Amino acid sequence: METWDAIRARRVVRAHADRAIPEGDLDRILEAGRRTPSSRNLQRWDFVVVRGRARLEALAQVWHGARHVATSDATVALVAPVADDRRTRESIQYDLGQVTMSMMLAAADRGIGSAHSAVGDDDLARRLLGLPPDRVCAWLLSFGYPADRPLRPLQRPARRDIADVVHRDRWRG
Repeated sequence: METWDAIRARRVVRAHADRAIPEGDLDRILEAGRRTPSSRNLQRWDFVVVRGRARLEALAQVWHGARHVATSDATVALVAPVADDRRTRESIQYDLGQVTMSMMLAAADRGIGSAHSAVGDDDLARRLLGLPPDRVCAWLLSFGYPADRPLRPLQRPARRDIADVVHRDRWRG
């Protein structure tokens, strides 16, 4: 799939087919995350890949909106260092947002759906993932083939009109 097609095809997928993601495709998704630019090239992230139904079902308990994790073929926990100051936390979150989109586009390129989830129970996530005290699971990214329909470019996405979003030279109301 071309990059533009992957951007237009990517959508949130929370219902997964019972189909394994080939190891090479999963590695490509992880490599896309690893290659993502970061603030001052600090690369303040680690990825914990979780597979296996029992482990995924347990991981889905870290947040009420993470049910899709239980049915995914693989979920990647985005792990970051614990940061005390607001500016550092914001910078890390921005970088993790870029990682998220890189991985999601790499997945869409292979016809693999994705969704993200917050983490509400930090202690449970830390225990399930075996994280040290100086790390936190910031986000979960679930991956799997869509159960309902394959990914393909959306002709009419549910998005605000471009004229309502783009302001040229200055804000207009």
